[in-house]
Amino acid sequence: MSVVRFLYVLVAAVIGGGAAEAVVAGTAPYRIHTLFSVECQNYFDWQTVGLMHSFRKAGQPGPITRLLSCTEQERKNYKGMDLAPTFEVPSMSLHPKTGDWYPAINKPAGVAHWLKHSKEAENVDWVVILDADMIVRGPILPWELGAEKGRPVAAYYGYLIGCDNILAKLHTKHPELCDKVGGLLAFHVDDLRVFAPMWLSKTEEVRADKAHWSTNITGDIYGTGWISEMYGYSFGAAEVGLRHKINDNLMIYPGYVPRAGVEPILMHYGLPFSVGNWSFSKLEHHEDSIVYDCGRLFPEPPYPREVKQMERDANKRRALFLNLECINTLNEGLLLNHEKHGCPKPKWSKYLSFLKSKTFGELTQPKQLTRNSLQMMEDVHEQKQDISEPEKPHPKIHTIFSTECTPYFDWQTLGLVHSFNQSGQPGEITRLLSCTDKDLKPYKGRDLAPTHYVPSMSRHPLTGDWYPAINKPAAVVHWINHVKTDAEYIVILDADMIMRGPLTPWEFKAAKGRPVSTPYDYLIGCDNELAKVHTRHPQLCDKVGGVIIMHITDLRKFALRWLHKTEEVRADMAHWPKKFTGDIYEAGWISEMYGYSFAAAELNLRHVISNDILIYPGYVPERGVKYRVFHYGLEFRVGNWSFDKAKWRHMDAADKCWATFPDPPDASTLDQSNDDTLQRDLLSIECAKSLNQALRAYYRKKCPDPNSLPPPTREARQRPSLMIPTQKAPDPPALRTPNHETAGEITTGKKFGKVEKIDVSGKDSEVNSETNELSPPAETNQAFTSMRVWMMYLWAFSITGFVVVMYVMVWSRRGQRKRGKPYKLKRRSSYTGLWDRNADMP
Repeated sequence: MSVVRFLYVLVAAVIGGGAAEAVVAGTAPYRIHTLFSVECQNYFDWQTVGLMHSFRKAGQPGPITRLLSCTEQERKNYKGMDLAPTFEVPSMSLHPKTGDWYPAINKPAGVAHWLKHSKEAENVDWVVILDADMIVRGPILPWELGAEKGRPVAAYYGYLIGCDNILAKLHTKHPELCDKVGGLLAFHVDDLRVFAPMWLSKTEEVRADKAHWSTNITGDIYGTGWISEMYGYSFGAAEVGLRHKINDNLMIYPGYVPRAGVEPILMHYGLPFSVGNWSFSKLEHHEDSIVYDCGRLFPEPPYPREVKQMERDANKRRALFLNLECINTLNEGLLLNHEKHGCPKPKWSKYLSFLKSKTFGELTQPKQLTRNSLQMMEDVHEQKQDISEPEKPHPKIHTIFSTECTPYFDWQTLGLVHSFNQSGQPGEITRLLSCTDKDLKPYKGRDLAPTHYVPSMSRHPLTGDWYPAINKPAAVVHWINHVKTDAEYIVILDADMIMRGPLTPWEFKAAKGRPVSTPYDYLIGCDNELAKVHTRHPQLCDKVGGVIIMHITDLRKFALRWLHKTEEVRADMAHWPKKFTGDIYEAGWISEMYGYSFAAAELNLRHVISNDILIYPGYVPERGVKYRVFHYGLEFRVGNWSFDKAKWRHMDAADKCWATFPDPPDASTLDQSNDDTLQRDLLSIECAKSLNQALRAYYRKKCPDPNSLPPPTREARQRPSLMIPTQKAPDPPALRTPNHETAGEITTGKKFGKVEKIDVSGKDSEVNSETNELSPPAETNQAFTSMRVWMMYLWAFSITGFVVVMYVMVWSRRGQRKRGKPYKLKRRSSYTGLWDRNADMP
């Protein structure tokens, strides 16, 4: 056993008692905790012994806790405290307010109590919730089952018909979100904290609704409201917006025949089952003290060789073997429990010999999940794939993004590529770098990312139009035509994005002819004359952009059409006004976005539009959604701290060492009173920190260790920081489109007569107010931006006036021969001082 493995087992022993033995399948990458709920009764004690024994035997990582609900009288006489690591919770079997006798409510009440009062709940990432009447057959790892934050995994409970009728409409505002699930529950702890109180509340609500207990409404064959807790679970999840990944293969009831190719990792013996003339029903052992009766086990079932003789069908025989495994595991657990509590050694018998045999050990060794076991019900319904077909590997993916040869795109590139490497995104990533020959020669950022070089189309080669946004479709066309790729799907991103998780076609249901993208609702041109002018199929125009997942076959047909439609919309100056495009600048800057939508409509590419992929920092997230991408195209704030990408256009972050953006506030300082605001601010902080982490990771590769450098001089003791120079006038607030991103890269403007200065792609351009044409950018020093030109004019005017006054005064003094020298010195001193200060700025 390695040192790390030994330490993990040791820690598990301290935290989880006997659960330490469970770490035989390897350490888990996340902290995981298993819970199950019981009462102080013999009925639950023998179930506890079975579950605990199978938990250890299966190699489930992390501790396990029994939530024990007892009345004061029951607790005085209870003798099973050592059966499992235990957390006592107040009994709600008799409801403290209504007096209703309903022990099943102890499950949600116990989970809520544990989350609130247990120290163990403070040190966990994932929680698995089981029932006591279960046998674990293999490790239950939520992240391997497909669980995500906002998307718990659960087993299918098809008999909960109340999700399809009046019951759901009465008890949740979102009946369409009601999932028929239960049994196995795998939650991220953050989701569980939000959900648990609602689970308890909805259980109370459904339990009180006696008018709707009948079988035809609930599916409860007894019609007594006994499954109110299950409906409380489903309705509570719907209320908080938790959509489950539903799996009907992970758990099986003994007596049921497993599907071909499926290996269940959990048995739920809630129903009677039999093998030949032998049978078992848990209800027949409701008052059974078998845990405390030395030498007594449940009646022995037939042996495996007998089962082979009685059933020829291989799959039905598998089902009978599962029945044997269930009861034999229970008996093995009882046998070990008796031995642990000092019972005399039982007399030898054939059955005891079998339970201790190598054959039984091999039959009950931890099971590993098959691909069919992991298949979610939604995948089965949508793909309708025959499970007898050979398993197909996931298609290959390649991610691309477009940039230009400017420092502005360099630090964005560092952020995106670093987050790509951290996100778990399959495949490779390529930067499509659009540069003129002149820009490329002095360019220093060649090593920032795997790069495909593309001729710049910022100035259109035919029309002379200055429109850098066209480089995106032009670069995709160039890459498609010059690079051989074996990728089946292409993911297209913008440089100003941070990836938080993988973007895969199989998860977001991309297919040939059905690309995936995110909503850009401000593209109102899809609903008016603009679409009718530029596509033959305006009804097919989708308001999408940002993230694109497209099949390579579609992209080969689409890319050139995207470029042509962009040129077409850009040339249609008559339809640049806001009423047609939604562009508040009315400068045609979002022509590329419309080029995309109109080209897709032309080719009948209908998008799968996902709201769960992308979020702008500063926006309030939807509850339960695990966004995969930050798009920091807009300014966002946390208290007095803010970040606006446009303010860092000229900062050469990639050419510095150990410089970072201003750190956002610490999460511990945030206001906890409003959850929506809290979650918004946490995401904003995460985005900003991700950018700084990317910078530091890059500096570690190219820069000397700051700790090994000589002591800094007095002038350079502070750590470099990408702070905006204090000599500059503050930037005016960035203008925005109504709902989403700043139009293209246009941020601010100040008008002087008929010329408007607009900051475009990191350089200053001029837009004639009469023609709306963008002219080539003028060369500027990074210390000055177009937003400060008026300050320079005012400053120059003041200095000129001052010099004239001084000149007159000096000339009036006789006997002084060098009258112009003070003026020249003053002028040179003023400019030199400013440039020196700007040069010293990090």
